Order: sequence, then structure tokens, then C-alpha cells
Amino acid sequence: MRVLLISDVYFPRVNGVSTSVRTFRQDLGACGVETSLVVPEYGGSFIDTEPNIIRVSGARVPKDPEDRRMRWGALMRALGAFPQGAFDLVHIHTPFIAHYAGVKFARRLGIPCVATYHTFFEEYLHHYVPALPRRIGRAFAKAFTRSQCRDVQGLIAPSEPMRDVLLAYGIATPIHVLPTGLPADRFKGGEGARFRALLKVPHDQPLMTYVGRVAHEKNIEFLVEVFAEVRREMPSTLFVIAGEGPAREPLRQLVARRGLDSAVRFVGYLDRDTGLLDCYAAANVFVFASRTETQGLVLLEAMAQGTPVVSTAELGTKFVLQPGCGAIVVPEERQAFAAAVVHVLRDEHLHHELSVAGRRYAEQWSSAVLARRLAELYRSILGGSASVGSQRHAADSRRMDNPKLEREFFCAKLPAVSHDGSGSPHGSEARVDR
Repeated sequence: MRVLLISDVYFPRVNGVSTSVRTFRQDLGACGVETSLVVPEYGGSFIDTEPNIIRVSGARVPKDPEDRRMRWGALMRALGAFPQGAFDLVHIHTPFIAHYAGVKFARRLGIPCVATYHTFFEEYLHHYVPALPRRIGRAFAKAFTRSQCRDVQGLIAPSEPMRDVLLAYGIATPIHVLPTGLPADRFKGGEGARFRALLKVPHDQPLMTYVGRVAHEKNIEFLVEVFAEVRREMPSTLFVIAGEGPAREPLRQLVARRGLDSAVRFVGYLDRDTGLLDCYAAANVFVFASRTETQGLVLLEAMAQGTPVVSTAELGTKFVLQPGCGAIVVPEERQAFAAAVVHVLRDEHLHHELSVAGRRYAEQWSSAVLARRLAELYRSILGGSASVGSQRHAADSRRMDNPKLEREFFCAKLPAVSHDGSGSPHGSEARVDR
């Protein structure tokens, strides 16, 4: 089976989408699926070591130094170079230029198209277009998502809560829950002592760690406030923030205002095969409080290294943080969260119990098993795709052939808006899962 994957983001840009795409690609070959991947070109000295990657020239995204927007013309030329019959199926991973190009290409070849809904678009709009009233942003996100989901024959949600969000939007396209698994190399033991030596951190100094994109939707500002509370109880504790993103400078300013400059280390991106594993292994506790995760892979990566986790459970992280996973689940409340962190740092017996349980739980998330499930899903869609979407094809073709799609995306008409509430309440008690 030959599948074309297309995404608006990939390595060297580090995030959950890049990680998910690479993880599945590494295992799909053993399942009889050959993949090609079309992604942006980022420039610089980065060289692809994976096979069948097609890079498309891109332009910078305003106010975002990391991302690149594939140029529509260059993307169409790259896809046009593939002959009829080159692929059996198209799999889209992002909802921007890649979506429209992927759908148009699939229709040209007469093959089915699926999409993974990695991004909780509703929450991203609030952070990146703050001038837009939140209820209007929600209405736009829902209408935009419904429109895109009608374009494909199957949807993949990384977690059950994300599937529930899509169902609440009124999505009629079949939705399949399929998380990203952990490849075997994520269980290779990191060298915590090496990471501490690099940062000149004593072996017995308490270390609280966050790993992930340094972006506003990750709620790291809350973790900084939690850390301030932790320092009141344990003044020697250090907070390491690993990753890059648009929130780094605002976070630095917050850290300075809170008088925590000497206690917070921003270490940037780390090599996934060495430095990142060392960072997880060096931590005494891993903390997380994102409200927008469609899964939360970093939680599993921390557990695989035996690092106890303290986290809120929102959206996709609810799917990961199951009973017995080896994590302490807390509400998004500063004092309760800080108390849980201090408990882990002070109680060696609890720390050991969570570490052992976390390793055991992470082993259940084998990437090889999940890749087999994805291959089976591809085959099931191919088996029933002869007439899928044919009724929509003629009506949609004019829109999909419009060469000004980039402008259309940013000028989409907003629907009428009705009030739909302010979100789900947080819990009130901490829970220890052992």
C-alpha cells in the first residue's frame, strides 16, 4: 500500500505533529505500508535522514520565527510531479495549506483521503488572535472544522476526548480514535547525571521539569506560578523548561517579575536521542498543565524514563492519565498543584511507586501496535471507498480548484454566533493513581 502524508510542519520544527508523523512512519513499513511525506522546507543546514521526504519552499509565518508556510504554487508543482496511480490514499496532518492541497490531490487521483485532527483549533485562535472575541473565535473554529471534515472520508482523533469535541461540533465523517505510540527508543534509559553536570546542578538538588513547545496554549505561565509556591516550601528547587516557542520571552519576563531568574533554566530544544532522554531522567518530577493537548505524548515519554508526573487532566491528557498510570492528577489550582509537587519531591516512597507504575504503564503504548491499527484503518477505508464522497465531489471541486486558497483561509466568512458556555469546570481534588 502506498500512502502520501502531507503536513504543514515537520522536523526540524519540533512539536507533537512532527513526532506523531515520524513515529508512525517508522513502523508503517513493517505493516506493508510505504509512505512519502510532503512538508515545508525550513532552510539552514538541516538534512533529512529519512527516505521519501519531499520538501516544498516556504515563506515565514508572521510573528512566528519557527514555522514556515508552504507556497501554494510550489506545493502544487511538487504534487503534480506524482503520476496517476502513484498512491492509494492521502493522509493529511494539519488544517492549513496542506489540507486543501491534500484534498485536491486526492480528488485528482480519485483516491480516498483521511485526516488526523492533531490541533484543538478552537483554543489556538484564542491565544494567537486575542483581539477576536472568544465566542466568535469558537464559532469560527467550529465552522472551519466542520467544513474541513466534510472534505475527507475518515478522521483520526488522537484521544477519546478529542473525538467527543468533534462529535459535539456535529461532525458526520467517521471518527477513529488512534493515539500516537512510543517507539522503542523512548524507553532507552537517559543519563540524568550527564544532564545535571551540563547544567551544573548538584545530584541532590530537587528538579522540576517541563518539556514541550513553549507556547501560550501550553499554560506554562501557570507552572511558573506553581513553581513560586514550591520554592516557598523547598527553596533549593530548580525549574527546567525545555523547548522553544513564541511564549519564551513573555515567560522570561514573568520569571524576572517573580524574582526567579536564578531558579528557572530555559534550555531550548534538546536532541531527542540523547539530551531529551537525559533531561527526563534528571528530573525529580515532570509537570504539565496544558488545556489544549489532543493526546499529551510528553507525559508518556516522562513515564517511560521513570519520572513521576504531576499534571492537570484536560482534553487529551484525560485519555493518557488513566488510573494506575503512575501520575498525580490535580486541578488547575496553584496551591493544590504545588502541594502535589512538594509531596513527590519529599516522599521517596511515593516517588519510587510512581516511577515504577509509570514505566509499566508507558510500556502499554507500543508504537508498533498502534501502527498496525493505522494500517488496518487504511485498508478498511480503501475497501469501502469506491463511492465515498462522490456526491460531494462536484459541489466541492470548484472551491478546491481555486488558486487563491491562502487568501480564502484568512478571509473566511464568520457564521452567526450563539452563546455556548465557557468550557468545562476543573476538578476540586487531587488524585493519586498508583
